[in-house]
Formats: sequence, structure tokens, C-alpha cells
Amino acid sequence: MKDARLVTGHVSTVDQAHAASSRPRVFRRLLRNPAGLASLIFLVVISLAAVFAPLIMPHDPATIDIHAVLASPDATHWLGTDGSGRDVLSRLIAGGLVSLTAAALAVGVAAAIGIPSGLIAGYYGGFFADGATWIVNLLMALPGIVVLLAVRSVLGPSLWISMAIFGILMSPAFFRLVYAAVRSARSELFVEAAMVSGLRDSAIIARHVLGAVRGPIIVQTAILASITLAIQAGLGFLGFDDSTVPSWGGVLTDAFANIYRQPQLIIWPSIIIALTSVAFALLGNALRDELGRTTTRRRGAKGQVEQTSVTRSASLTPLEPGVLLRVAGLRIGYPNSDGMAEVVRGIDLEITRGSVHGLIGESGSGKTQTAWAILGLLPSTARVFAGSIQFDDVDLLDRSAVSGVRGRRIAYIPQEPISNLDPSFTVGSQLIEPLRSVLRMSKRQAIARSLELLARVGISDPERTFHSYPHEISGGMAQRVLIAGAVASNPDLLIADEPTTALDVTVQAEVLDLLREIQQDSGLSILLVTHNLGVVADICDHVSVMKTGQIVETGPVEQIFNHPSHEYTRELFGSLIDEDDVRPTPEPSPSRSDLAVTR
Repeated sequence: MKDARLVTGHVSTVDQAHAASSRPRVFRRLLRNPAGLASLIFLVVISLAAVFAPLIMPHDPATIDIHAVLASPDATHWLGTDGSGRDVLSRLIAGGLVSLTAAALAVGVAAAIGIPSGLIAGYYGGFFADGATWIVNLLMALPGIVVLLAVRSVLGPSLWISMAIFGILMSPAFFRLVYAAVRSARSELFVEAAMVSGLRDSAIIARHVLGAVRGPIIVQTAILASITLAIQAGLGFLGFDDSTVPSWGGVLTDAFANIYRQPQLIIWPSIIIALTSVAFALLGNALRDELGRTTTRRRGAKGQVEQTSVTRSASLTPLEPGVLLRVAGLRIGYPNSDGMAEVVRGIDLEITRGSVHGLIGESGSGKTQTAWAILGLLPSTARVFAGSIQFDDVDLLDRSAVSGVRGRRIAYIPQEPISNLDPSFTVGSQLIEPLRSVLRMSKRQAIARSLELLARVGISDPERTFHSYPHEISGGMAQRVLIAGAVASNPDLLIADEPTTALDVTVQAEVLDLLREIQQDSGLSILLVTHNLGVVADICDHVSVMKTGQIVETGPVEQIFNHPSHEYTRELFGSLIDEDDVRPTPEPSPSRSDLAVTR
């Protein structure tokens, strides 16, 4: 626990360092996002033009010239004039401030009502949540246009009042989104840990809960801003705004009234409204993506800092002859309310060349975490804070190094084969893709290699399977496809994570025979992660038994199965039904004919 606290303290220090620079980093990454940069530039230009409209407008937008009514574009009026002889370009520039401010008013009112109420209702629940939900349902049931007409009849035509009322009517969009996200985040362990640490509810909501829902809020704000611009233009058709005040909706209304006499007038306000709406949506999505990517990279950076420190402290030494992989003192943990929960607790593991090594244990013992650590596929929240993983002369805790051998010298067979094939693409296209991207084969070479592999794994009609979609093949065939993809690069190490769990007994035996045949033909090493003792007895040479993150016993299969020394191993074998041979195949190999589980 002392080590866990030290790691937690180290992570906290990294968090503080990254938090201090998160905003500049997000902005820099946003500037490198093409869609985000383009939309940001466009909105900045539009906003600056609106703010500095009096300085850049070529004419007074309110000046009426009866001699230039509906004039075509010329050197004096670049976009022509409207039905009253007013300069269209000047009215669009001046109307930008009104339209953007009106949109900001509506979105601001909606956010000011919906976000705080959603946060409080989602965090506390109870009577406030019930009352707020009732009010939200009432607002959603109200016909918006009828409400706006009623307000206009009482208060007169005012764009600002109309948009403020529209903001109130839009507030349920924020409330429902935030309420659902907060209810989900409220049950997370990090929120409970913050409560136990003594933070006030306001601090928890502002620092933890709000951070978890900021992405959806940003996207929703951008969407509502786009909608509000269109609604503001539509309100002009209905006479909700003041015709003496220039706005994009007013320019559009005048253009529509004169569409038969000067049809090009409707183009300019339509383009500016459409482009601004699209820019809001693109900027919101880009900002959401960069915020999420920064968080992921920040978490990854913490893990990288810790893994790098471990790598430097554990200098690599040449492996003994015949040893392909060595795991030494590996410790993996995840943050929880107590600081750090270890799931792998200082294990040692060696895999020799050309052998099949079984890793067995009950669910939750740390088998898959160990396999993911070897593959470099641990989640960003995982922390490797001790130990080393050495594959030949490659340090697998170095992310850049593991990416160079994964998919080439180290391959992986996951469980649940159908779920690991993309239903949108054919089997062949999914086999070809890694061959072309990783092994740099041409398309013709990749197709030929894929068909050869499908035949090698025992598929009777490789052509048909190659052109089939995953739902058109059986689970056993899907597993064979995954095996074909795994051995395509002629790897030195194959990690199979529960490769027969989702298959029936007959297909399990066929897949095991296939793995044994491939292993014997190519001489590769296999790390078999499973809790099926029969599978281990049938195919493995050595076995390691894991319990609660530790390897309690390692040795040859015959020795472990016939003479287990650890109590947990005996309990594991004792859980089998009496008189039941652990081997699934009816004809065991001669070298292991006497292998059976003894109580």
C-alpha cells in the first residue's frame, strides 16, 4: 500500500503539471485541426466584421435611395441594393452584430437555465430533480411559435425579447443532456473518492462532474447556436424583429419579398447564415474532439512517464539461451477510491522458444492484464509502476518499441471471434488490410497470402469465406479466420486469450488441433490465457497458475497437474467433477497418456 500511495502521489503531481497547461495545449491542437482552424478563422472574421462594422461598411445600412431600388451589383454597391435602395453588403455587415448577439442571447439563456439545473438535479436527485423534470416536460410540451406570437402581441416586435423567450424554450435540451450525463458520472469511483476526501459538493460538481460532461455540452452549444441563427432568420419572416434594425434575417426577408424581381439577393444572406451555422457546428465538434484527445493523451502521458521511469531503472540484460520472453516483477494497478488497486502484483514469467505456456486462474486473477501488458494494450488508466517485460532485446514497456513488434513478431488471438470481426467489411478485406499496412504487400500478394492462410487453417472453401461477411460464417470459421490473421506475419510469439471460450466442444477440439499443428510446423511460442484446465492439459508444455494478481506456481504441465504443490492449485483442480478427465480429446498424445487430474 505504501508503494501504491507513492504512485498516486506521483500521478497527482503529473496531473497538476498538465492541468496548468491544458488550455494552451487544447488551443494549439485546435489550430492543427483543419476543420477547427477553418471554422475558427471564419467565425473570428465574421465577429470582427460585426464589431467593427461602422469602420468597414461602405454605406450607411439605413440610408434609403429611391433611385437605386433593387440595383444590380456594381462598383458602388458590390452586392446590389434591396427593395428600399439600401446597400446589401452594408446591411449584412451591420446585421452580423445583431444576428450573432441574438443567437448568443438565446443560447446563453438556455445554458444558464439548463446546465446548472441539470447539474444539481443529476447530482442530488430527490425533489429538485422531480420538480425540474416536471418543468422541463412542460416547456417541451409548449408550442414555441404560439408562445412567441403571444409575447409579441403583448410586448410588441422585439428581436431580443423573442430570442430570450426562445432561449427559455431551448433550455430543456441542455437540462436533459446534462442530467443524463451527471447521473452516469455520479456513480463513478472518482466522485466517491472526492467525497471521502472532504471536498465540498460545489467543488466536486465544478471540478469532477462538470469536466466529465463538458464534451457533450460543447457540442450541444454549437448545435443550438446553429439552430438559433436559422430560427432568428425565420422570425424575420413572421415580423418578430424590428424592421429598422439591420439583421441577416431582415435582409433575407426583403430578398424573399423581391425574389422575382432580383433573385440573386437571396443568395448573399443564405450563404452567410449557412456558412456561419456550419462553422459553429464544426468548431464545436473539433473542440470536443481536442478536449477528449487531450484528456486521453494526458492520461497516457502519465502512464508513459511511469513506464519510462521503470524502463530506465530496469536495464535490459541478454536473455538466457532458449528464452523468448521474460516478465520480471511486473506490477499493474488502477486508480480507485483508496489510491491504487493492484491487479498484477509482482509476477515473474518466462516463455521459452517453441513452447506452449498456459496461464490459468479464475476470472479476475490478472491473466488478461498480463497479456495486455505484453501487447502494450493496457487502458490509459492502467499504471505499470514496477517490473520489466523483455522480448528478445526489445523492452515491451517502451511504447514505441512494442509498436514495432506487435503485429509482426507478436500476434494476438482474442476471444469471442465474431465480435472481433467488423460486420461492415468482408473477411477478405479484413485479412488484406494488415498485410498491406504492416507487411507492405501489394494487393495481389495480400489476396494470395490471405487465401493461402485460409486454406492452411482448414477452411474448405477459402474463396467463399474470403468474400463473405462475418455474419455469413460460423463461430468456428471466424476463429479460424482470426488465427489466419494472427499467423500471417510468421510471428515468434502468439498470445491466445481464451481462444475456445465461445465455441462448442467439437469446434474447441478442432481449434486446439489447429493451434498445435501451426505451433509444431512453424516453431512459434504460444502464451495461452485460459481458465479451461482441459485445454491446458491438452496443448501446453508449461503452465503458470495465477491467483489475485500473483503467480503461485509454475512448472511443466505433467508436474503441476499430477503433483500440485500450492493449495490454490489443488483447490482449482478439485473444483472439477470427480472422475472427469480434463482432456477434451478422446485420444491423448502418447507422451501424456497418463495425465489426469488427481484429487
